[in-house]
Amino acid sequence: MSRTAAVKVSRPGSVGLALAGGGFMGAAYELGALCALAEAIDGLDLTRLDAYVGVSAGAFIAAGLVNGVSPHRMVRMFVEDDDPETAFDPALLLRPALREWRRALRSTPSGLGATVGAGLGEALLGPQAALWRAIERGLRMLPNGLVDGSPAERKLAHLLSRPGRTNDFRRTRAPLRIVATDIDSGDPVEFGSPGYDHIPISRAAIASSAVPGLFAPVRIGTRHYLDGALNKTVHASVALDYGVGLVLCVNPLVPYDGGRAGARRVSRSGISTVIAQTIRTAIRSRMSVGLAKYRVTHPGSDVVLFEPRRDDADTFFTNIFSLSSRRRLCEHAYLATRADLLARRPELDVALRPHGLSINAAVLRHPARRLVREVRSKVPARRTRASTTLDRLGRTLDDLDRALEIVGARSASAHS
Repeated sequence: MSRTAAVKVSRPGSVGLALAGGGFMGAAYELGALCALAEAIDGLDLTRLDAYVGVSAGAFIAAGLVNGVSPHRMVRMFVEDDDPETAFDPALLLRPALREWRRALRSTPSGLGATVGAGLGEALLGPQAALWRAIERGLRMLPNGLVDGSPAERKLAHLLSRPGRTNDFRRTRAPLRIVATDIDSGDPVEFGSPGYDHIPISRAAIASSAVPGLFAPVRIGTRHYLDGALNKTVHASVALDYGVGLVLCVNPLVPYDGGRAGARRVSRSGISTVIAQTIRTAIRSRMSVGLAKYRVTHPGSDVVLFEPRRDDADTFFTNIFSLSSRRRLCEHAYLATRADLLARRPELDVALRPHGLSINAAVLRHPARRLVREVRSKVPARRTRASTTLDRLGRTLDDLDRALEIVGARSASAHS
């Protein structure tokens, strides 16, 4: 792994953010949670932190935050999806990996010939042994990935090229690190660190998001990269090694516990759900070990984790390509995180106060406005410039109303 010299002495008052992956649904959850944190923690500005670390979907969000894009603004872009100029619709941003399919098809004739020839020779081993060996050879002929994420990369590059933003790690206001896995060595690589800071942020983000089997490995230079979560879940240690005194972590990937009576069963929900549960179980177990380790390796720092409840079926069973599902999940994460902050307030304040932060109970007790706007009953087939401008104005006024309500709640709390 390439990393600048580790800084083990923490700086009180310095705050970092580490965001895990989870695909489009993970991004929706993280944005809802981040909006709750931004509203309820006094002294916290998520666009003015001291270090950012992103993995997979978290890389996209971290890239936005370090460029000054608030989580509320990203909800409008990534979740509400009603502005074609900024919309991040997975149905439009993912396409078949045609290059990989062509490569696989070109190798099919020779591969089939070798499979048939070897199969005839192995028939003497028995039909079952011959069948399994044929399957093994057949799997080698499949493409390295089914989906190409290039449209998402281009979309992110476009958004980061706007005035006041940058797609260059070397020009960000605070350190940004995006972690991916070098598939040829198995080692994690921190894009943004010396030697890896010339790679565009958008390219690093798509490499960090390349889920094995679904996405083809992303080539950068002479190396190929896959999902950064293959090594660690949130990589909070990257921020800790920059000397920040507090790291806020958001992880949307927790195993589902359907043990209570009447709960939906993972074992009856299909192979994709079983695989998702298996991956989440491994990720959560590994992260628990990592969090315990940080208490020893970085005793002067605090790490605070926010994640869904284990029995949260709304987070686990969600349709990635459904806009309404993403909206519901983001709203659900926002409300769940508000409730979590209020329930854990005494414990969290102990970690937050040394760094100049505190939870504002008045904001949390104030009736929450909807984070995600209601879906319009009818979307015009052809949007005019005037209608788009009016929609943007409406969103801006909604955000202003929300900000004024929060200021009012904080002011009332200060004078009570």
